Amino acid sequence: MVGRYAALSLFCVLWTGALAQPVAAPTVRFTLDFPASNPLHYEVSIFADGHGSYSSQTRPDADSTSSVDPAHDAIETYQTEFTASPSTAARIFELARQAHYFEGSLDSGKNNMAFMGAKTLGYDAPGHSTHAAYNYSSLPAVRQLTEIFQDLSAALDFGRRLDHDLHYQKLALEDELKRLEEMVNEGHLQGIFPLVPLLQKIVDDPAIVNVSRSRAQRLLAKAGGK
Repeated sequence: MVGRYAALSLFCVLWTGALAQPVAAPTVRFTLDFPASNPLHYEVSIFADGHGSYSSQTRPDADSTSSVDPAHDAIETYQTEFTASPSTAARIFELARQAHYFEGSLDSGKNNMAFMGAKTLGYDAPGHSTHAAYNYSSLPAVRQLTEIFQDLSAALDFGRRLDHDLHYQKLALEDELKRLEEMVNEGHLQGIFPLVPLLQKIVDDPAIVNVSRSRAQRLLAKAGGK
């Protein structure tokens, strides 16, 4: 009898523990592989609450327009976590819904399209996992998602360089911040909300020259920070 009660108690503990395990939250993923660009590979994953992760592979001495040789150039791997704005996260998941969570083909199938990188979009949720690859898609929802994720990647790559400068060469921050501000003002880079914590660090650091801190403050206001 004691053995039966002990077994039942153990079962209850295990069952309760299983219930306590968090259910995997829905996630939208985007990857791009483009060996002739920099970064040559990156992946963005985002949850419905805006939390996400980013990983990339870049060549430190290559800019986005240079010809690169993946067999000989040094490659740096970068990984970080970030938080997208609520509106961006909501838009991503709404567009994923419009794209039927990437079931079926996403590629336009046009043979005369220039190669713009091997892309994949994926959706993961409890009991549901889909992904599809494409070069160029004629589906409006997929094109908009591509733009959003590319914008996030560009912002996070700025974050990688700014974080490096903040720790190792503060005088280099001004050039990077100026380039970031120019892109934002020209409408080329709007998804800089993930940079809010880093921009705040720059604003709060008295060791950074005032012109750079002022520029970071302007960017912080445009990003939705304080």
